[in-house]
Amino acid sequence: MAAPKVLVIRGGAIGDFILTLPAIRMLRETLPLVQLELLGYKGILDLALRAGLADTTRHLEHGSMAKLFVPGAVLDEALIDYFRSFNMVISYLYDPDGYFRGNMERIGVKTFLEASHRVEPGKGHAAEQLARPLEKLAMFLEDPAARLTFEPPLVLPVSRPVVAIHPGSGSLKKNWPVERWISTGHEIARSHPGFQLALVTGEAELERGITAAVVEGWRDLDYLHWDQLALTDLAVRLAASAAFLGHDSGIGHLAAAVGLPCLLLFGPTDPAVWAPRNPGVKVLLEESGDLAFLTETEMWAHLAPLFEQVK
Repeated sequence: MAAPKVLVIRGGAIGDFILTLPAIRMLRETLPLVQLELLGYKGILDLALRAGLADTTRHLEHGSMAKLFVPGAVLDEALIDYFRSFNMVISYLYDPDGYFRGNMERIGVKTFLEASHRVEPGKGHAAEQLARPLEKLAMFLEDPAARLTFEPPLVLPVSRPVVAIHPGSGSLKKNWPVERWISTGHEIARSHPGFQLALVTGEAELERGITAAVVEGWRDLDYLHWDQLALTDLAVRLAASAAFLGHDSGIGHLAAAVGLPCLLLFGPTDPAVWAPRNPGVKVLLEESGDLAFLTETEMWAHLAPLFEQVK
């Protein structure tokens, strides 16, 4: 007899997906004999696949998927057969008009569980909220920390422990001023020469000029530059590092999930809801909500214990 099949559909950005990992891991551990498939965005899904949290994946970008958000659309037979092959479909998709749900019912999906993609203030940590729909299946989340483990682990080709710095995020409002990251890099290089700096940047930092500013500001420093890497490549590099400095961002959640000691800067977002729950994560909150008011002196006061921890 074929193993039962469960499909979890999760779009959204990197942080959204990582915050859903505790729910996915709970499914995996509670239903070990089930074949678990994830439907989402390729680069992000590869993380879960490589970490063994899914058996297979499929990409939301597939052209035939668009019809599922049109009421009464004529659907491809192959797509109908695909969804019918699952014993259960759990969807975190934004579906305000219920068109996707209606098409799932019309296709004849055996069990469809609609899980809200929204995280609301005052209703607990984001990972807990995203796992709450699974309580209908008698699954109750005990550990809201997202964890990704990769085997075999990567050994970085450097002789010194690496401190990775990601000076960006999905929103400029969540970023510490870039000139302070530049100064922090210089201070780390001066006072902790036993550590190797690594600059982590992606498309958002490139488009906003953050990458160019830090590269220019660090032109006299010895550092690694991990620029626009595939998420799995970045994840294994982070897992081999000693510490991570950044913001409330998807990359910050990724660093925490691979087990890296982190110092994450929070301003306009609430760490009680959004900060990773991993034990190695320290949060520096600017109470005003504006990270422009966070000084380098305050930053360094929190950095010093982190260096003591990882040296």
